[in-house]
Amino acid sequence: MNQKEYTFTIPSKLEKLIEVEKVAEKISTSSGLSKDQSNNIAISITEAVGNAIVHGNHKDPRKKVTIRFRVTNREMTVEVKDEGKGFNPDKLSDPLKPENIMKESGRGIFILKSLMDRVSFRFSPSGTTIRMTLKIRKRKP
Repeated sequence: MNQKEYTFTIPSKLEKLIEVEKVAEKISTSSGLSKDQSNNIAISITEAVGNAIVHGNHKDPRKKVTIRFRVTNREMTVEVKDEGKGFNPDKLSDPLKPENIMKESGRGIFILKSLMDRVSFRFSPSGTTIRMTLKIRKRKP
């Protein structure tokens, strides 16, 4: 099975999200993902990296966010690692509950789980890693 890996690191600056999205688009296109899947990857990565910058690294430009893509014939896995203390995914509020519908935040993890096939979290003293996996359904020629 062919596997390609791409890794890059950015400072915790929100303006870097445009660069991240462009890299995700190039990798998705070169991997043969459908347009819908490419869009899902772009949305998920910008959401995860945005969360890493804002919530994990508290917009501290001295702290880094590392993004790693692993692509095989069958799936694309993206890991986003920050230098933050982490969070408890079980304690996140349900964005579909009536009292949360109008809140401006709190939907990121819900969005990731909706767009990706698998989402998992790893917490360590050096930071938090979100791993997102999407099964590749090739675009039609």
